[in-house]
Amino acid sequence: MSRFCFALPLVMFLAASLSAADAVSLFDGKTLDGWEGKAEWFRVEDGAIVAGSLEKSIPNNEFLCTKEEYGDFELTLEAKLVGQGTNAGIQFRSQRIPNHHEMIGFQCDIGSSPSRVIWGSLYDESRRKVFMAEGPADEVAKVVKKGEWNQLKVRCVGPKIQIWVNGLQTVDYTEGDDAIPRTGIIGLQIHSGPAAEASYRNLQLKKL
Repeated sequence: MSRFCFALPLVMFLAASLSAADAVSLFDGKTLDGWEGKAEWFRVEDGAIVAGSLEKSIPNNEFLCTKEEYGDFELTLEAKLVGQGTNAGIQFRSQRIPNHHEMIGFQCDIGSSPSRVIWGSLYDESRRKVFMAEGPADEVAKVVKKGEWNQLKVRCVGPKIQIWVNGLQTVDYTEGDDAIPRTGIIGLQIHSGPAAEASYRNLQLKKL
């Protein structure tokens, strides 16, 4: 057997190790260090960031935001939504609107609308205010575990944005407007409306 046959698995192992080493945790599982937002709506419980409340309605959209900005990256995390409210999301390449509770920028949606499941859809928050891309609703509904933890991946490289939910790709979008910012902060949302909790954990980000 040639040396190459022995060397190839080693090369693949080293490449995987380097790739894993590039990822950093955005959440230490214990504190909200590195994040900013209203303590009334965000807390840490059982190794997860919990947004919202099951005891009272949420008057405004609220966001817990990173203090650092990111441009090209791959973000993986787990998310769960419970309660009467049906919507939350992860902002990225976004900014807070000054003197306002809202953010502006892209969002990976979590939850459902009256007509369909919108987990993994790409929404343009406070800007165009429309869904820029969505996955096949029937397939998304099959893979989403309602009220349980679901895996999300958001990958941004230049104008291209891709999103996966539990391994199913829901978005493969290319932004055609060069004026749209390609950097920004990341925000964890709980949507205004009936009592609900959105939980987030295992947030890992790799700069690309």
